[in-house]
Amino acid sequence: MSLSDPLGDMLTRIRNGQRAMKSSIKSPSSKLRLSVLEALKREGYIRGYEVAEPEKGKPEVTIELKYYQGKGVIEHVSRVSKPGRRVYTGVKDLPTIRNGLGVAILSTPSGVLSDNEARDAHVGGEVLCKLY
Repeated sequence: MSLSDPLGDMLTRIRNGQRAMKSSIKSPSSKLRLSVLEALKREGYIRGYEVAEPEKGKPEVTIELKYYQGKGVIEHVSRVSKPGRRVYTGVKDLPTIRNGLGVAILSTPSGVLSDNEARDAHVGGEVLCKLY
């Protein structure tokens, strides 16, 4: 099955898993997806992830979701830059999500970073998604 937006698919799986109160979910793996998951782990939105290869040539990532007081840590997740419309931003115009309570994930020349990490590194890039 071919997907036009693999990152959007993973974010939807995370959103649906949080709403269904699942402890973990599975998604196909790729370098971009793993980079975004690493940024989410650094920011404290997921517990962790593990890559496995049940079938040869088809790696799969298991994402451990995080909850606090019976509610999902990720309240809202949305894709910003889509295959039909890419959204880029400079370092001066980096978005602030919920007055700093949320996070935007960016693809920069320094790798996939959160908006706070991008400000510290003084780089801009493609805004992949935002969540709070």
